[in-house]
Amino acid sequence: MRKQEGLPLLFQRGDGLIFLPEDREICEALLRAAMGKGDCAKPLHELIVEAGFRFLGAPYETETLEREGPEELVVNLRAFDCVTFVENTVVLAGLIRAGKTAFRDYAAALERIRYRGGRRNGYPSRLHYFTDWLRDNGRKGIVRDITRELGGIPFRKPFHALTDRREEHPALKDAAAFRRMRIVEAACSRRTQCHIAKADLNRDAERIADGDIIAITTDEKGLDVSHTGLAVRVQGQLRLMHASSAAGKVVLSDMTLDRYLLSRRARTGIIVGRAMD
Repeated sequence: MRKQEGLPLLFQRGDGLIFLPEDREICEALLRAAMGKGDCAKPLHELIVEAGFRFLGAPYETETLEREGPEELVVNLRAFDCVTFVENTVVLAGLIRAGKTAFRDYAAALERIRYRGGRRNGYPSRLHYFTDWLRDNGRKGIVRDITRELGGIPFRKPFHALTDRREEHPALKDAAAFRRMRIVEAACSRRTQCHIAKADLNRDAERIADGDIIAITTDEKGLDVSHTGLAVRVQGQLRLMHASSAAGKVVLSDMTLDRYLLSRRARTGIIVGRAMD
């Protein structure tokens, strides 16, 4: 076990997994309860939404994965940023569908979704850019980018936001890690992405399903996506369930998704991912 400055006591296993006992308890209780109710028979998209509702009100916490030292698989089911909220809902829903209840299965599934090729191999192996996350998890058969099918329009953009802020990321102080991250960014920059522009959302929104992953594209230089969450329909209206920095917790947005996009000029549209059952 170890304690970093300002952080609670963490369990650290020899295989690079760190967590609090409460994380394991939350995971196993949720999976066992779902097994007891026979939830494995439910569609995956429904289980994703249910997992999201399970975490409503959980605290928002930024940079939950950023730590000193070697890259380790961080488990945190007590507080979320927008990406770890999405990751965990997809992972837990998939385990429920598969009828699995063991913490080791959860940890393996979390590593698979979070890292390039499903294997943790240093800081640059983490899928930091969300379009890269979607692409890699599409190759693994976990999540499919359906934006083009929904009428999305192509765009290309240079990626450099992470390495531009090298001083904010301790792992990038290492020259080799920095070079690897620049290579990742260059590869992302060469790809053509698709998004649904916010002006077109109402035209294309009816084919977005509950439990789809919504990534908010941005006009910020060097960055593809500024925020992520889950699509949830309330009385037929499309809303976003997400770990909100403004609210300080996981919430189901009071406003519709189109109004959410229009509320900030920097929000240019959405990319949509769908978990594969």
